[in-house]
Amino acid sequence: FAVGTPYVARFFPKERRGFAMGVFGAGTTGAAINMFIAPALIESHGWRSVPQFYAVALAVTAVVFWFLSAPDVSAPGKSGASLSQQLAVLKDVRVWKYCQYYSIVFGGFTALSAWMPQYFVQEYELSIKQAALLAACFSLPAGVLRAVGGWLADRFGAHNVTWWVLWAAWISLFLLSYPRTDFFIHTLRGPAEFHIELTLLPFTALLFALGVAFACGMASTFKYVGDDFPQNMGVVTGVVGLVGGLGGFLLPVLFGAILEWLAISSSCFMFLYGIVWVSLILNYLTEVRRLPVMGERKQEAAPTPAVTPETGEEP
Repeated sequence: FAVGTPYVARFFPKERRGFAMGVFGAGTTGAAINMFIAPALIESHGWRSVPQFYAVALAVTAVVFWFLSAPDVSAPGKSGASLSQQLAVLKDVRVWKYCQYYSIVFGGFTALSAWMPQYFVQEYELSIKQAALLAACFSLPAGVLRAVGGWLADRFGAHNVTWWVLWAAWISLFLLSYPRTDFFIHTLRGPAEFHIELTLLPFTALLFALGVAFACGMASTFKYVGDDFPQNMGVVTGVVGLVGGLGGFLLPVLFGAILEWLAISSSCFMFLYGIVWVSLILNYLTEVRRLPVMGERKQEAAPTPAVTPETGEEP
């Protein structure tokens, strides 16, 4: 993914890179499709059929890529920049800000994709098949709509899309965080009781909205990277993607620990709500107010000469 993103981006002008990277990133839909393919293969042919199936799929993809793709003549490795020069860009604090954004939009997406089936079973007493189907309402659109998020980032800018994505996620997570609650109020006519809970339909609708927000946020974050670090996209997208992947790995572990501590089913959404707060504050201070809380905006470290994919010459 870290290699593919800059490879795809270099073939498109800056004003179309968001959409291009969004289409490339829409391949994460495979994680959702796997929820249907793998169980069916295991049930019909045993667990060994799963790696065999994906080995064949990878081989076919490699052959198609080899014969149909264009050579990446503008690769940084051909420009003479050393590894240390490429890695010097990591000193720019903007890289770590984008890592924080991606840890919630991609890390949260990955974590919830894995967490939601058992959540539906536990909270709404659904069967495994029903839970997997409803969980796909979150994961499938999030992958497909990543291309839409890239188009929006091209048209309205990475900051504007990310800003509204974070607010949409904040609202969705606030509502999803609210646990089943009973209120007892002592009135002049005696005690009054109120019950609040999210039933299955509104919960699934909010989860879908959260998935759409995360999809657009994934695309807009990489649009940020493409705009700010056009000559170092390989390194920066690799680091940002790494942090997002770590978030997807660590968040379910934290969800389990928090659930055991609080014994509240919706505690996973509470935790993500807090992370989104951090993202909103960072975005407001550095982009809306433009305060130097993370240092001054810097030029890209060790810039390499841009080369056009068609001719191999500098523009």
